[in-house]
Amino acid sequence: MKKLSRRAVLKTGAAALAAGLSFPLNLLAGGADAPALPEASWNNLPAWHGFNLLEMFMNPWQNKDFVEDDFRMIHDWGFNFVRLPMDYRNWIVDKDWRKIDESALKRIDKALEYGRKYGIHVLINMHRAPGYTVASPKEEKSVWKDDEALDVCALHWSTFAKRYAGVPSSQLSFNLFNEPSNIEIKPFMKVHRRLVSAIREIDPQRLIICDGMSWGTRPVMELTELKVAQATRGYKPMTVSHYKASWVANSENWSAPRWPGLNAYGTLYSPNKNGIDDKAKQPLTIVGDFPKPATLRLKVGQVSASANIEVKADDKTILKRSFVPGPGEGEWTKVVHRPEWGGCYQNYYDLDVFADIPAGTKKVTVNMTGGDWIFFKELGLKVEGESEQSVPTEMGWNIQPAQLAWQRGTDGRYEFGNGGISGRQWLHQETILPWEALRPFGKCVMVGEFGAYNKTPHDTVLNWLDDMLANWKAQGWGWAMWNLRGTFGILDSNRADVQYETVAGHQLDRKVLKLLQKYLD
Repeated sequence: MKKLSRRAVLKTGAAALAAGLSFPLNLLAGGADAPALPEASWNNLPAWHGFNLLEMFMNPWQNKDFVEDDFRMIHDWGFNFVRLPMDYRNWIVDKDWRKIDESALKRIDKALEYGRKYGIHVLINMHRAPGYTVASPKEEKSVWKDDEALDVCALHWSTFAKRYAGVPSSQLSFNLFNEPSNIEIKPFMKVHRRLVSAIREIDPQRLIICDGMSWGTRPVMELTELKVAQATRGYKPMTVSHYKASWVANSENWSAPRWPGLNAYGTLYSPNKNGIDDKAKQPLTIVGDFPKPATLRLKVGQVSASANIEVKADDKTILKRSFVPGPGEGEWTKVVHRPEWGGCYQNYYDLDVFADIPAGTKKVTVNMTGGDWIFFKELGLKVEGESEQSVPTEMGWNIQPAQLAWQRGTDGRYEFGNGGISGRQWLHQETILPWEALRPFGKCVMVGEFGAYNKTPHDTVLNWLDDMLANWKAQGWGWAMWNLRGTFGILDSNRADVQYETVAGHQLDRKVLKLLQKYLD
């Protein structure tokens, strides 16, 4: 690890003191006992491996000291990375977002000190930044639209830049936001240029990692001009990662996932919808042999504005149906009004619609003939004389709807098949290929979060993680599991189908730990 001269340490510390915040000089001490960390730059990221630590994740429920024992265990198990997703409200004074509490920042100092001590890189992330969050409640002012929010956000990142100037990027990096959604590129880049500039005016060498667009699932090519790395996510398909997660709408009604399993998207788009690729406007398709009459069940999940659908068995129309969400009571279970999108309604449903498939059919298509978009959250097929077979679907965005097979299984009964790729290859197509565009810029991608909620069957989790980790290792990507301790983690995850091992007062999921260790470089 590169060490700074005493003159550089004193100069950097003096600059931080001049800014009104004390500088943690011990973070620069290095020390003969500190394990070396690899050099890190925006286009040559190390293959870090580790966890998200949530001590300052959400005010007021998670606002406490980071735990040295976490860092010790992470080091002892062979990992070298932590991401700290934090809520800026944890370090402001009396809800004044321009006043920063020095004592609160000292808790972050300790995390960096533990990282230095145990050879663990620390990534500081504002999960809730001034003017931005993916959580509830939303910020009163938006960093994408409001200049004051952007000014305050720049103030906070400048504060971190001043406080930690001189700490090498091998030890510390900054992660500006958590999972921006589909923000228009002009405000997106305006904000990122401002924040990157605010940091680098103070600390020109600081490594900055920006989450990709669409909740971290796709790269932003324009960010390369800022010489920042990018972070993606490992949550696809959500039917595996977020099964029965309370904060995901209707997930309690999904079928229990299996892996390898079916990977189907259930969103259909109007043929006239702008901004959607032609491939994504194709019909949902089921190809197979129907020697007996069958019944197709489509469970409606959400409708935007309106949706007209047509179901065909070969060339014969077997169902036409229209959905028009609105205020008050109706077929929907929840009214969702969108004043920001022309005042339309995007209501949630939990409604089954049925279509009778004649014997002899070879191909069933579900097409959208007008409206905006509709999401079917589950498909079911029942052949006369047999039980129904069902498959949950993912929502996705601008992705081709499910292309499924209907085939006899090993027991002779009919079942859904992918009609294409599955498992590791599917994950590669969905989570790796979109990031290939960044390959010419170097090793500039990592996985900032991944994991599965504790209601997903454990065998499914192990098989799914194995495929994801293998893909990431082949790319040389680093990763950080969400979380170390908690419902997605390896400690105290409270799964009903795991035989835990007691370690340092925690319940350890040894099988997941061993799987992660299998992919350490």
